[in-house]
Amino acid sequence: MSIETSIITPIYNAEKFLEETLQSILEQTYTNWESILINDNSTDGSLEIAQRFTQLDSRFKIINKSDSGGAAKARNTGIEAAKGRFIAFLDSDDIWLPEKLDEQIVFMKSNEIDFSFSSYHYISEAGAVTDKVEVPEQVTYNQLLKGNVVACLTAVYDTRNLGKVFMPDILKRQDFGLWLKITRLGVTGYGIQKSLAKYRLRTGSISYAKFNTMLYTWDLYRKVEALSFIRSLKYISSHLLTASIKRLKNKFKVLLKTS
Repeated sequence: MSIETSIITPIYNAEKFLEETLQSILEQTYTNWESILINDNSTDGSLEIAQRFTQLDSRFKIINKSDSGGAAKARNTGIEAAKGRFIAFLDSDDIWLPEKLDEQIVFMKSNEIDFSFSSYHYISEAGAVTDKVEVPEQVTYNQLLKGNVVACLTAVYDTRNLGKVFMPDILKRQDFGLWLKITRLGVTGYGIQKSLAKYRLRTGSISYAKFNTMLYTWDLYRKVEALSFIRSLKYISSHLLTASIKRLKNKFKVLLKTS
């Protein structure tokens, strides 16, 4: 039987969370998958953990890179090696719910969908579940430019109609660049309202990270999407407005809880 779904996981010094991530793949109720683990020259115990899973189940496969080329190159290496019709992504610190692939692949096949994603929950570094992130029922290229609503750990695309589509080789926002590339082809992305995954929030400077993200998004618009200065400014402003509204909503939730 041919492989139906290829799961792409770049790994770089991920020993703290990697076992939990790979276990969530192993526990999928859907079974026709291969897990391609791209070891991006890790210097911790990540490779040993990955090797242990290849010994547990032959569906896990490791590609060792001799240098750290970054997430885009690692994911593209995985896409190039993938044998499955469907391409799915799971980063080395995130988690899938057991029914994730089962529900999403059935959803795509039964509705003839080429690109899909789902809602998900945030979890802390310790694994505590926090907020649910809701997604729209569908998104087009122009809608996506206003703000990325597709989390990488929930995205799946179908190579039968699209072929293999690769991430732009940029330092950050490669996944957003891929969703734009897919939807620019005229493909509509469809969102599953049920939460099917858990996105791990790592500690760090949130305000700095948000500012940094906007700079990388600006580069994506200008250098990859080749948008005009005015259009890029329009969409960056939309990003900032959405982020501000989200922060206000979160503050309001906190006030309600403490009142």
